Amino acid sequence: MRQSFHQFEAAFRESAVEERSRSEQRVHRATQRTRQRRQQRVRKHATLRFVALVASILGTSVLVTIVMFETLAWLIGG
Repeated sequence: MRQSFHQFEAAFRESAVEERSRSEQRVHRATQRTRQRRQQRVRKHATLRFVALVASILGTSVLVTIVMFETLAWLIGG
């Protein structure tokens, strides 16, 4: 009787240790997934901001060029 109780207790301790280990692994993996998703989101937003910056610079360049030539044509013609 005592031996079976000790075996049961040892098995219980072993399963508790395994469960704690699995739980820690799950938390670790979840943390890694969260970190990866955040990095992907930051990278995506950075790319969008860069594209918007390049587009605004190009748009400004085109607009300034058009206005400059229109003004020059008005000054020469008038």
